[in-house]
Amino acid sequence: MDIKKFFNLLKKMEGPKLDFKQLLNIDTDGGRKELAKDVCAIANSRGGRGYIIIGIEDKTKKIIGVDKNFSEEKIQQIISSRIEPPIPISLETLKYKGKDIVIINIYDGPQKPYQMRENGAFYTRRGSTNDTMRKQEIISALQQNLNVNTELCPIPHSKLNCIDNCIVDKYFLSQGIKVNDENRLGLMEDASIIYIDKDSGKYMVTLGGLLIFSNTNNVYIPHNMIKIVNRINKDFRKVSIIQGNLLSIMDKAQEAIENIIPVKSYPTEGISEGIRNAVMYRDYSDFSREIEVTVSYNSVVITSPGMLSNRENANYYNYARRNMWIYEKIITLDSKKRFTGTAASFSRIQKLFKNVGRVKFINSIKNDYFKIIYPSIKKLGS
Repeated sequence: MDIKKFFNLLKKMEGPKLDFKQLLNIDTDGGRKELAKDVCAIANSRGGRGYIIIGIEDKTKKIIGVDKNFSEEKIQQIISSRIEPPIPISLETLKYKGKDIVIINIYDGPQKPYQMRENGAFYTRRGSTNDTMRKQEIISALQQNLNVNTELCPIPHSKLNCIDNCIVDKYFLSQGIKVNDENRLGLMEDASIIYIDKDSGKYMVTLGGLLIFSNTNNVYIPHNMIKIVNRINKDFRKVSIIQGNLLSIMDKAQEAIENIIPVKSYPTEGISEGIRNAVMYRDYSDFSREIEVTVSYNSVVITSPGMLSNRENANYYNYARRNMWIYEKIITLDSKKRFTGTAASFSRIQKLFKNVGRVKFINSIKNDYFKIIYPSIKKLGS
């Protein structure tokens, strides 16, 4: 934001899309909760992009400035952990007469209405104050934005040049659509791989677009990674960080697991199956956690962000209710056809370990994760 735009906003009164704050306290739970509520209310209000400007005295509009630095990643984590679907925001600092003013840009995303995770409330702005949305307002927002997929959330600062056009072309060609330089942009926008910001006219890549079609997506979404902790093989590094597009992550993780576990009779394919499902169905709206795989002699544990919802059968976990946009892209692009089998994934894992030991599946509501615990490696020997 340039200084001219800032002073134009400063002349305006607080309203549905504009809030001035003298300070921002994110060191307490109450302060973080209040920030999330403000962002949720502004994002749900009509009128394009919204702004929270910090370092301005409320009533006098006097420029006070802020004393501390705010991390965009920290602000994003606060928002993504408390609101769903994730709200696209960015943070910038403007200097004026030696004072720092912090501006939180709240983009007009396609995922309204946004909801607080803690209490399920939908907030909007009425004038300069936050209020709960009325039933008809919620219905209206849902009707206008029928697609409420997390994957379609645009990611601020993302650039089109991070997209691998070869993967894009492969996807559309598999659908019988010929792609060239003239129609590629329009096709990507129609498929929600990219999103155009109405205010700036600039393109952003969606969360799903980055996950599937970018090899360098960790620049924008660093939580898209697998951390493999190796406690058994001295010839392999202790901690491996695996990043990239989702299909490449699956391939690299499988290779790492096969290299780490020296016991040939241990069915590593069952671990790879668990990792693939974690990659496919984890909660990507949680920007604060990654998939973690811990390999020790006592067990192999996969921990994936986001609990799973149960169907009537307590032994069957329903992955299919999350990330359907991602699912469609992966099964289309996966030349190895790893997700086209008829047997349920967890059943396949249990069969692979039938002669080794029991595989445990833990769905934690309290900690919001799904965990697979595989049996001991040392029982089999080397």
